[in-house]
Amino acid sequence: MQTKRRALISLYDKTGIDELARKLSDFGYDILSTGGTAKALQKAGFAVTEVADVTGAAEYPEGLVKTLHPRIHFALLANRDDPEHMARMEQDGIIPIDIVVCNLYAFHTVADKAEVSDEELRHLIDIGGPTMIRAGAKNWKYVAVLTNPEDYPVLIAELEKGEGTSSQDFRARMAVKAFEHTADYDALVYKTLAHQLNHEQILRTKFVQGTVLRYGENPHQKAISYFDPSYPRPNIMASRQLWGKEISFNNLVDGDAALEAVMGFPQCAVAVVKHTNPCGLASAATARLALETAWEGDIVSAFGSVIACNRPVDAGFMDFLDARFVEMVIAPSFAPDVMTWLQTHKKKNLRVLEVGDVSVPANRLSYKSVHGGMLVQDEDDAVFEKWESVTKTMFPEDKNALGKFSFQALKYIKSNEISIVREYKPGFFHMLGMGAGQPNRVDSIRKLALPKARENLEREAKALGKAEGEIEAYINGQLAQCVLGSGAFFPFRDSIEEIQKIGIRYVVQPGGSVNDSEVIAACDEFGIAMVFTGMRHFKH
Repeated sequence: MQTKRRALISLYDKTGIDELARKLSDFGYDILSTGGTAKALQKAGFAVTEVADVTGAAEYPEGLVKTLHPRIHFALLANRDDPEHMARMEQDGIIPIDIVVCNLYAFHTVADKAEVSDEELRHLIDIGGPTMIRAGAKNWKYVAVLTNPEDYPVLIAELEKGEGTSSQDFRARMAVKAFEHTADYDALVYKTLAHQLNHEQILRTKFVQGTVLRYGENPHQKAISYFDPSYPRPNIMASRQLWGKEISFNNLVDGDAALEAVMGFPQCAVAVVKHTNPCGLASAATARLALETAWEGDIVSAFGSVIACNRPVDAGFMDFLDARFVEMVIAPSFAPDVMTWLQTHKKKNLRVLEVGDVSVPANRLSYKSVHGGMLVQDEDDAVFEKWESVTKTMFPEDKNALGKFSFQALKYIKSNEISIVREYKPGFFHMLGMGAGQPNRVDSIRKLALPKARENLEREAKALGKAEGEIEAYINGQLAQCVLGSGAFFPFRDSIEEIQKIGIRYVVQPGGSVNDSEVIAACDEFGIAMVFTGMRHFKH
């Protein structure tokens, strides 16, 4: 029986095929091919055996049937250690196929089109390709199947190492990738046709690289983290850990919140996050100053927090954390001196994550699992729809940037969310107090945001050396220059009454309540300037 090595090549995407074909020829492989792939290889000067010459059947119209033949598929599926299989191959004059190089029709190029005909979709549904890939992959003990040009150099290295043959370990790895390739393809066809023909909405997602975590949200819960390779970057799951102990479930949850909290700011910004809420948030001219200022937003909650910065970080930034305990630091990149700092300061447990570019990607989706299903929505990437001063006292232009900072901060705080922010240096802002996670907005103001803002200002006044009798005046003077933001409308005037008690004169909120006129009247009564943004930012 002929023992010549044989490779079957049938490609839609012909990237890198010339170099691979050259190497296969050098190792004595007979190249078996079809249609356009055969023509491309022949044009490049390679000797090619046409599939039709092996099957004895001419290619059918439109290339609908090319490789779907026992002389091809038994060559892929036969057990070469089974005498019966080998005897049948010899009887029929079938040469085993050792390598399959195949990728599929580009169905994805039409699947995402706003308008596409049934015929366009039908034309790009591959039949022979998936069958051939699956047949070869099923027989990975003997057959190597490649579906991605990125793997061609790996195959070439394998052939060079094995004197023309690949290792079974390599073939097994390629088989998994082959089944992944056909599974992704079939899932896209199913999802697209379900929408096109049956008007159904189907969600098919793929999560890979499952990593067993030490435990889940609590020690008694088991947990695994998965990576979505299709999700736009940057994201916490695509980050690279440069330093520190194993990342936990809660680290990932808080890290996700921290990264989100700084990505949308054009200025250098730092978020200090605890239990997914930014207890500190600040912009500054430098990353170090932003960190120092954000930390002052809640010096108690900052203990054990996750820090994110939207600018590269150096050792000077890390110096601030020397005597402070934090779980993790996230940044686009870290200067080489950070690694030296971590070693010399014995911060073996501090997790350091590099995420690359932190600009907000377009067209993101947000997924929230509920028992029995999944909710999917557009990510809340917008900030406001309008900027309309609605009170008799006009919202001053020199407060607009501060007001917009306050409203953007609200996007990252759990509802009912309130932010009190201040311009602490010309053009730079920080959050003095925030209210999060309350069933009503009044409590977020009265019991959380205001007490924290006052606490921070009192500490600041003492640090500035203010006399005991001067501290209250200092606090009131600072609050009078702050902006209070609310992520949802005020349904009644009670929130405005609380705001006027603390001396805040500037408010930003979406508007849209049936009682807007009552709320505006309350602002006018107290001389408060208020802006409507037209956009709500609930966060559950």
